[in-house]
Amino acid sequence: MAVFEQKYQPYTGETTPSWSRFLILPRYAYQEIFQSRLFLAMFVVSFVYPLGSMLVLYLHHNAAALEMLRIPLKEVIPIDLDFFYYFVVVQSTFGFFLTMLIGPPLVAQDVSNNGLALYLCRPFSRFDYVLGKMLTLIILLSLITWIPGMLLFFLQTYLEGSVWLIENIRIAGAILLGSWIWIIVLALISQAISAWVKWRIAATGALLGIFFIPNAVAAVIKEIFETPWMYIFSTRSLMRTIWADLFNHSIRAELPIWSAWTALIVIAAVCCFLLFKKVKAYEIIS
Repeated sequence: MAVFEQKYQPYTGETTPSWSRFLILPRYAYQEIFQSRLFLAMFVVSFVYPLGSMLVLYLHHNAAALEMLRIPLKEVIPIDLDFFYYFVVVQSTFGFFLTMLIGPPLVAQDVSNNGLALYLCRPFSRFDYVLGKMLTLIILLSLITWIPGMLLFFLQTYLEGSVWLIENIRIAGAILLGSWIWIIVLALISQAISAWVKWRIAATGALLGIFFIPNAVAAVIKEIFETPWMYIFSTRSLMRTIWADLFNHSIRAELPIWSAWTALIVIAAVCCFLLFKKVKAYEIIS
């Protein structure tokens, strides 16, 4: 049969439920991400600290192992708020470097190749697209932050008993909330940069600059003018302040807690605006 004799026939197969269509984006993104040896190496290294923390928990409850290693119990790192605070800080730092590797090209590849129209001409909304791209980061960052953090918390509960759980339930909330805030901030900022900066190296540089330059400038201004308010422009300082509040370490807070929350909400709103401004099926270039 000649081509011109064929008639259009709509697709009659099984369709994906509309609520789950955004899941297809991380599924295909992971096929590309896990081909990178650099990413794989860093991803594996990011589990070293949780394994070390698990070993510390084990040693606290195994006198025979301590005696064999000739380590007095008082010299083993105590299991308290500080223990879990540093766990969240270290794992969040690994999360940032993983985001540097996989975040910048996620949206930029579709924008630079005019591929957004191929997504949005289908029953696939802009919200689905942004959520799917962000989910790629959210799942990976969850695997190295709050999931191992909660495993450590429940391991300690198993070893110590329910009394420890009741007395330290605040730690579980701090791990969950502190990790999720950082994950959402990283996902929003990296995707906003990716949408507007098409060149991967420039996007990675912009991500680095946003997280490190304001902190360095704020430290200099604090030394000269003795005011900490420039830290309001440092995302790292905002997160440190919130983590310090969650883990009850007010001495590490660099700003009033209300100002840190307000600044992060503003940053999130700006990133959402930039994303939905750029993620369109077509664009008029004047």
